[in-house]
Amino acid sequence: MNGTTRRKLDSRHWFGKTSAGVVLGYTLSVALSGVIAGLTPAGFGGGSGKIQFNMWMIAPLWACVLGFVYLFRDSLRAWLWLGLANVAAFSLLWTVKSWLG
Repeated sequence: MNGTTRRKLDSRHWFGKTSAGVVLGYTLSVALSGVIAGLTPAGFGGGSGKIQFNMWMIAPLWACVLGFVYLFRDSLRAWLWLGLANVAAFSLLWTVKSWLG
């Protein structure tokens, strides 16, 4: 190695990581659910079954984010990376809505 030491994962930042996963993870899962809704057949105007499917997709997406948020080295990185992921996901959602609708 080049002489630099990397910080190990620890449990000191669990509150910041958890709050980032709860807040930004939820908004990220809503945006990704919207993208899935727009890109699947019938677009955003699908029937009630499609609406239910996309509503229930939010929970597993959110659970994945909450599960992986603890792999960040600290809470600041969790907030920053999930914030960037939210910007990208909502930009993609806006693009899909503009393109299809």
